[in-house]
Amino acid sequence: MKCALIIPSWVPEDIFSSKTAGSQINYWQPLGTLYVASSLIKAGHEVHFLNGAFMKHAEIIYRLREYQPEFIGIYSTTFGWKKAMFTAAEIRKITPPILPLDKGRSKEGLSRPCIAVGGPYPIAMQEKCLEDSGDIDAVVTGEGEITVVEMLERLSQGKNLAGVEGVIFRENGKIIKNPPRPLITNVDALPFPARELLGDTDSYIPPPATYKRKPVAVIMTARGCNRRCIFCFQIDKERKSGIRYRSVENVMQEIELCLEQGYREIKFIDDTFAADYDRAMQIAQEIKNRKLDFTWFASACVNQVDKPLLKAFKDAGCWAILFGAESGVQKNLNTIRKGITLDQTRKAVKAAKEAGLTVYTPFLFGIPGQTYEDGLKTIEFACELNPDIANFHAVTPFPGTELYDNIEKYGSMSDDLTDFTYQGAAFIPYTMTREEIAKLRQIAFKRFYSRPRFIVKRILGLRSVHDVKAVAKGFKSLFWLWVNNDVFHRRGNTTP
Repeated sequence: MKCALIIPSWVPEDIFSSKTAGSQINYWQPLGTLYVASSLIKAGHEVHFLNGAFMKHAEIIYRLREYQPEFIGIYSTTFGWKKAMFTAAEIRKITPPILPLDKGRSKEGLSRPCIAVGGPYPIAMQEKCLEDSGDIDAVVTGEGEITVVEMLERLSQGKNLAGVEGVIFRENGKIIKNPPRPLITNVDALPFPARELLGDTDSYIPPPATYKRKPVAVIMTARGCNRRCIFCFQIDKERKSGIRYRSVENVMQEIELCLEQGYREIKFIDDTFAADYDRAMQIAQEIKNRKLDFTWFASACVNQVDKPLLKAFKDAGCWAILFGAESGVQKNLNTIRKGITLDQTRKAVKAAKEAGLTVYTPFLFGIPGQTYEDGLKTIEFACELNPDIANFHAVTPFPGTELYDNIEKYGSMSDDLTDFTYQGAAFIPYTMTREEIAKLRQIAFKRFYSRPRFIVKRILGLRSVHDVKAVAKGFKSLFWLWVNNDVFHRRGNTTP
């Protein structure tokens, strides 16, 4: 079958302030969509990928009109749900009249395309997505690699979707919810993401100052998380499946394939790369032993690393590591169930610096029970740690998280889905106001990045044109932080 996988059109100002977007914007390789694409290709289907990060909405519709796919999969985050619905509605305008899924077939295929949605928001909200939009036929409620292949097998045979695990679908005006599909346990069996569909790989880059070389590939070496942070979305909410690891050899095969495809840096996006200490050490040693020429970046939990592991990362080409510090107040860390202590964060940051790694530490404002004074202490802690890069986000209650599911217990929530980006204050704890969260973010960025020793270190650390451009964008954002008190207010065009 002819398939089109779509990320609806968006612009940076939909997420970031127009004044600071230049130093925050990033274009990740959409691994979830690329995994589904590779599974469909392996099953013999034809796949086109249309990424709205680089295409206007009108171009997406034009390309669909030309291609005439039989199946359309739309990816959606929480903040992008309105755009996903709009895209589905616009697609319906250029397709034949709607017919029941079990009656609209011909020998040549479907008389109209089946439109399905997947991604974090549909997985969390499930049948509500069909209630919200009459233009959508089905929702994929979990990992899509096996589910979507089975869906297309049914549709190509002129059958409906009854019984396909992990699917909620509409038929004759009724919403039918099939049983959930068990999570994939043998993740080694999945084909590698179809990166060949991306086109210009140089366009897919993380934010400035978070990569050394281009093009940058992203790799996930494991799925799932066994930690229980209240703001983190996981498909397996009960964490029954734990972490599903890919074998070291399977990871190495994907790394080598990426290098053959011309990638020069890899960002490992596991929730925590060091959840299995010995496995993380083995991956680093394999990279070094095979003399693979690439730089890389990973994230880890502060209580899962030590200096020997971080030194092994450095020796294998790792140049930076991210630690989720989150707060400088222990009670705030306990509230979000982070499972770490302030001293563990101090030790991890110190060890990473001694190993020669660049250190990134994100922090959160708006934690349930957090006060304005707690926020100021977090800023002090960030300056004490003195990482190379610190970020300061607003806690966001994404659908499907403990925070979202028990919102009355913790505070209040915005009813505007476009606030759900870590930038807008989508959640307000009972102990703080929206204005205080914005003010803390403003103070944090100004105080951290305006320190003389930080500025001098950044200037002395310039080694390339890329470094100069990254610093220039950072100083531009810092300028707007000083002159504009509401710089975190998005002023971009948020219409589809």
